[in-house]
This record gives sequence, structure tokens and C-alpha cells, in this order.
Amino acid sequence: MPSTPSSSGRAADPDAMSHRQILEALTGLLAALFTALLSTTIVTTAHPTIVGDLDGSQTVYAWVITTALLANAASTPIWGKLADLFNKKVLVQVAIVVFVVGSMLAGFAPNIPILLTARVVQGVGMGGLTALVIAIIGSIVSPRERGRYSGYIGAVTAVSMSGGPILGGVVVDSPLGWRWCFFICVPVAVVAFGLVHKTLHIETVRKDDVSIDWLGALLLTAGVSVLLVWVSFAGKAGYYEWLSRDSAILVGTGVLLLVVTVIVEARHSSPIIPLKIVTERTTGLAIIASVAVGVGLFGGTTFLGQYFQTAREFSPTGAGLLTIPLVFGMLVSSVGSGQLITKLGQWKPFIVAGAGLMVVGFLLLGIVDHATSLWSIGVFIAVVGLGIGMLMQNLVLAVQNTVSVHDIGAASSNVAFFRTFGGAIGVSVLGSLLAGQVAQKSAAGFAQLGIDASAGGGSSLDLGALPPPVAAVVRTAYGDATGRIFLIAGFIAVVTLVATVLIPNRPLRRTIDVAQVHGVGDEFAEIPSFGPDRVYIAPEPADREGTRSSDAP
Repeated sequence: MPSTPSSSGRAADPDAMSHRQILEALTGLLAALFTALLSTTIVTTAHPTIVGDLDGSQTVYAWVITTALLANAASTPIWGKLADLFNKKVLVQVAIVVFVVGSMLAGFAPNIPILLTARVVQGVGMGGLTALVIAIIGSIVSPRERGRYSGYIGAVTAVSMSGGPILGGVVVDSPLGWRWCFFICVPVAVVAFGLVHKTLHIETVRKDDVSIDWLGALLLTAGVSVLLVWVSFAGKAGYYEWLSRDSAILVGTGVLLLVVTVIVEARHSSPIIPLKIVTERTTGLAIIASVAVGVGLFGGTTFLGQYFQTAREFSPTGAGLLTIPLVFGMLVSSVGSGQLITKLGQWKPFIVAGAGLMVVGFLLLGIVDHATSLWSIGVFIAVVGLGIGMLMQNLVLAVQNTVSVHDIGAASSNVAFFRTFGGAIGVSVLGSLLAGQVAQKSAAGFAQLGIDASAGGGSSLDLGALPPPVAAVVRTAYGDATGRIFLIAGFIAVVTLVATVLIPNRPLRRTIDVAQVHGVGDEFAEIPSFGPDRVYIAPEPADREGTRSSDAP
């Protein structure tokens, strides 16, 4: 049935939930999301201590983060498919349990291999929460009203990102030790589990024709993993050169696997990456922008905590406190832009402005070295936070505004999927480049001291075990090399800016489901309503001969 304008000029939607009902449903979802994000961010300031305690290197440091992101990304579309088959409430609770199991396993990890395995389990749980929370919100709130609720998600993200590193630093500096950074999330998860059970009530609409493309998921994960292995261990500080026989084998294998993935996805009835959805202009550009956001967000900011601790000799607690400007910027811009989008009905200016701020912020961070003023760094990362806050949820909003409610899970999860894969690639690539830069700068510093570079300990993150002159050289090398990776993140963010400028500026609809009319196809038909609002009308069902049941729209 067509939507009709209400007395207030808004499109009436008989299936729409009230604000109170939506907030009740969001309580448990946001609590679950907070649990996962807190469990992820609480270890960011602890990573140097953890890797150093378990005798890891800079490459291991990057992989401790990359494995979780890779598992997150690979599992996100699978969770989206499962949501079409099973109760979403139960799936959210299962995702919480999986994440807690991974956290417990990580807390007891005696070595790096077990820790990496635990991070994979954590990533699978995080993938479920990422896909399900966004999809559920998209299925109960219209795009025009979704801005403020996306702002709530941004606020939870900001609080977890600010509180997590600080709490993690306090735990690491306390007698509890770094293992409690993983254990401490368990009581929070129990509360979130209970809130989801009590507050989330959503109908399960099952699709009989849905199947999970396990082969596509396996091929995609394998292809990207091979390429990540290549960039992680290539270069002068790695096991082989960028231009070498080993590099050619790994790149060729990874590309071949991805080509086979596309072939499989094109033929599967229910692909893990729906090509029809991801090739739509708005979704495709949002995915490109999200990949670059992931590279900048995860790849760039992952090394902030390491910079403050390794290059500037701050404690984990101090490093956590120094990242507050980043999170404050995210909090202000996420909540503020969400409220303004709901009020004004305009979303594109915010994502373009966010992309521009992210470019400026990372380019400013590109001048950072081991002696840069902390006040300057605080301003720079605040600018980055403002940009990221305007982008993350609003890119998803732009995509959800263009698809049917039946495809909202697939579309949303794929945006999150590519953003997280971008993050995994960013962490791996930037970590490899950082390791190479540190090795070169450390070698030059050791040469000035008359120390053999091979015995200098430049790859070790346990700087407390090194002689003071050697440790000073390594700290300076890390401080000067970090600016280089932020500069690279800035150039990658330019891709986000270009993509956001090219995204079509479609008005936000007030109905939950997408609207189409005869002869329009996938484009929206706007019918002027009372005042500035628009009403969208749905298509009449077609009979077997392809004609409409009536000629009236």
C-alpha cells in the first residue's frame, strides 16, 4: 500500500515503532556492541606490553590486530546470511558468547600462536555483533529517522574507544597485569546478554531460498590472507624482497583466489558478496570509501598507542589518556551529525566534510616525529576523530537508504565487511612499512654509536631489556617512522574524499522499506508532500505477463 502523508506532513508508516520501543530495543544491542568494542579497545594500549612479554616483534604486533580484523570481516557476511535463517536475537546472544570465549582464551594465552588463535575467535564474535546490530536497526527505523539512532551507535563507539584504552592502561599498570584486559569484559558481557534477552523483541522472517556461500567465504578469506602474508613479511626488514620470486608466488596465488571468488559469487544463488548490490553506484562508492576509512581508522590509529609508549616513553595509562582528543572528536561529530541529519534531512554534506577532515588530520599527523609537541598531536588526532565520526555510520545510512528492507542486512554487512578488510589491509601494510622504516633508522643510529645493527635489538618491543643508548635509538626510530605511515594514511583518505563526492545525493525516505514505481526500476520516485517532506510509493505487484494490476501509481 502506498504511504500517505500525515497531518504533520510526514509519511505515515503503520509498521513503524515508537521512539520508546526503538530505545528499548536498542538498549540491549548497544550494550552488546559496547562489550565487543570495549574488549577490543581495552587491549590497544596493552599491545606493546603483551607482545613484548610474549617475545614478539613488530610484525607480530601488526598480526595480533590483523587476525582479529580478518576474522571479523570474513564472518560478517556469514552472520548476515544466518540472520535470514534464524532468530536475530539468538544470534546476537551467540555472538556475545563467542566473543567472550575468545577473550577468555586470549587471557590465558601462554604464547603468540595461542593469542593469535584467540584473536580469531574474538573477531568472529565481533563480526556477528557488527552485522546484526546494524541490520536490526536498519529494519526497524526509517532512514530519515535513523540519523539520531546512528548517533547513539557513534556515541557508544566513542565511549568504548575512549574508556577502553584508559581502562586497559590502568589494568596493565596495576598488579592485575595485561591478562585482565581480556578477563574484565566478561561481567560486562553477562549484563549485555541479559539486556538483549529482556529488551530485544523482533520478528523473524525467514527466507526459504537462502543458503550460505561457504565456498565463496573460504576463497575470499584465503585470497586476502595470502596477500596480507605477502605485505607483512616483504621488504628489507622481512623474509624476502618486494620484487622477488617469493613475492611473485604469493601475489599470483592471492589474485588467482580472488578471481575465482568473483566467478563463484557470480554463479551462486545467494553469494556471500552480492554482486548486484555492491555494484550499485551508491553502495559501490560507499564500499570504496569504507575501505579507505578502514585503512585510516584501524591502520593509522592502531599505532598511536605504540607511538606514545614506544617513542615517547609514556605508560599504558598515559597513552590511553593521550588518545582522548581522537575519541572526543568522534563523539562530537557522530552524535552531532546524526542529530542534524535527522533534523535537516541532508546527509551528503556531512560525509564529504568528514572525508575532508580525515585527509587534513592524517596529513598533519604525517609531520609527527619523536619530538613533536603533544598539544599539536592532540589537535591533529582530534581533527581525524571529527572526520571519522561523520563517516562511519553515515556511509551505512547512505547505503541503507537505497536498498529494500529485505536486502538491508546484506548491504549493511558488506559495507562493514569491506571497511574491516580495509582495516586489516591497512594494519598489515602500514605495520610492514613501519617495521622497515624502524629497521633502517635504527641501523643508522646504531652505526653512529658503533654498534652492530644485527645485534642492536631494533625489532624487539621489549625496550626495557635493552641498554639505555640502544633503547634511545629505537625510540627515536619509532617516533620518526610513525609520521610516515600517517602520511600514507592521509593519501589513502583522499580516495574516501573522492568517493563521497561522487555518491548520489538521494533524499532520505521516511518509510522503512524502499519505494519503487512502475518504470523507475531501482530509483526512488519522489512525490511532493505537504511542505518540504517527501512521500515514497511502492510498486503495484506485477502479474505473470509483467503488467501492473492497475495503471495508477
